[in-house]
Amino acid sequence: MSHNLNIASIRGDFPILNEVVNGKQLVYFDNAATTQKPRLVLDALAGYYEHYNANIHRGIHHLAEKATSAFEQSRKRLQAFLNAAHSEEIIFTYGTTDGINLVASSYGRKFLKEGDEVIISTMEHHSNIVPWQMLCEEKGCILKVIPINDQGELLMDEYEKLLTEKTKFVSVVHVSNALGTINPIKEIIAKAHAVGAKVLIDGAQASSHIEIDVQELDCDFYSLSLHKIYGPTGMGILYGKRDLLNAMPPYRGGGEMIKEVTFAKTTYNELPYKFEAGTPNIADVVAAKFALDYVDALGKANIAAYENELLAYATGAVKEIEGLRIIGQAKEKVSVLSFVIDGIHHQDIGVLLDQQGIAVRTGHHCTQPLMNRFNITGTSRASFAVYNTIEEIDKLVQGLHKVKRMLR
Repeated sequence: MSHNLNIASIRGDFPILNEVVNGKQLVYFDNAATTQKPRLVLDALAGYYEHYNANIHRGIHHLAEKATSAFEQSRKRLQAFLNAAHSEEIIFTYGTTDGINLVASSYGRKFLKEGDEVIISTMEHHSNIVPWQMLCEEKGCILKVIPINDQGELLMDEYEKLLTEKTKFVSVVHVSNALGTINPIKEIIAKAHAVGAKVLIDGAQASSHIEIDVQELDCDFYSLSLHKIYGPTGMGILYGKRDLLNAMPPYRGGGEMIKEVTFAKTTYNELPYKFEAGTPNIADVVAAKFALDYVDALGKANIAAYENELLAYATGAVKEIEGLRIIGQAKEKVSVLSFVIDGIHHQDIGVLLDQQGIAVRTGHHCTQPLMNRFNITGTSRASFAVYNTIEEIDKLVQGLHKVKRMLR
């Protein structure tokens, strides 16, 4: 697949790419952790605070009405982004982690009971492990784990064996943040539904790379963060099927999520506000719409095609480095390149690359059980976005050769 993008023009949209780090122009390869923000998103943030900063929903003055309108436009925009059937199925959260915790704490506490089984996978982020562990400890449920092969792909035949009539919930990552693996979530969802289980998909890494249609996938819940889609930090969404969200109790108590409060009893608000207690992250929600508009203007297919070119080039280039081993070589991947170099600690690689102005992520990437599966403590991870270039990858390769000369 070819792309139709002007990369030089795109790079001009991101002011931070002009930064100089240790005397070198910044090469930013930490996009799986967070993407940089285009100028129109930065302008949207400033524009809210400069022109219509006000609390939302309950005010009748001009600024409050303007802020409320912009806030709810973002909800509609996210509904379209995921092809959700109803706008009230979009719950604003503080990120993917918050969305997963909401489901585990609300749906899990109400509907799961002792002896029920929850399935996750070996490649989950800690955010999709710990909430389920906490729930299982509290409720007496059993946590099961889908194994993977040496390429970093789920063993689907083993998944089928884990599914029983006791399986009540499956929560898996769409794309691995540590490996880049794209999981066959439609198949995972269908097989879970066949035994009556509900399914949550962690879409933190997938959302900037893959077209997502929650109705076509038929997932019950989908959680994502906007800061990984060129949007602001501290803001995400949980999609949930309307009937499930209506059946779930509130996650937090406070203003906005109520209809009427007395000291004797409180009645709760309708969707989506039942799950949005307190003053929300208004500015970042407003700016999120502009990030999605930016992605749509470029075209997700174009972005994916270009990022795949970068990944293919980088994969071929680093394979020429003696002693370097790529961790995660699934047939279906997004633009994440995770690697180790024999005899060199991943943290030392990160520090020495930073001295050359190259930003990569090092460590276990909040996937310690996955690192244990590969018998390593961590990796160095270069992750590519639409504003990265072949020339920057060449700098990475040169930097890695320099690291080897210095440390071996």
